[in-house]
Amino acid sequence: MRLENGLGYLDLTVGSGQEAKNGDKVFAHYAGTLENGTKFDNSYDRGEPFSFVLGGGMVIKGWDLGLLGMKIGGKRKLVISPELGYGSRDIGNGLIPPDSTLYFDVELVDIQTSKGQ
Repeated sequence: MRLENGLGYLDLTVGSGQEAKNGDKVFAHYAGTLENGTKFDNSYDRGEPFSFVLGGGMVIKGWDLGLLGMKIGGKRKLVISPELGYGSRDIGNGLIPPDSTLYFDVELVDIQTSKGQ
């Protein structure tokens, strides 16, 4: 499925339970690659999932949008345009060149619901 805002995604596994929503702390494993297949990051290599508050602006916009609605155990492919990624910035001394489209395989491991919801 392709969205008009520069984010594409495809659910490989839907998962079960609650859906991730803005304000939740989410824990996800991921592998990130460039269009040519070059790996630039992989949480599996570190042995622990990455966590952040969904919708909190702590990550690139494509992640805040791309993990919305995922369920625990869900696996999703994300295609993130430069506008929702790092834009014209050079990240990591050329590791991610300017204006790169980013590809992620994401697995949602856990959700901590935000307080008051």
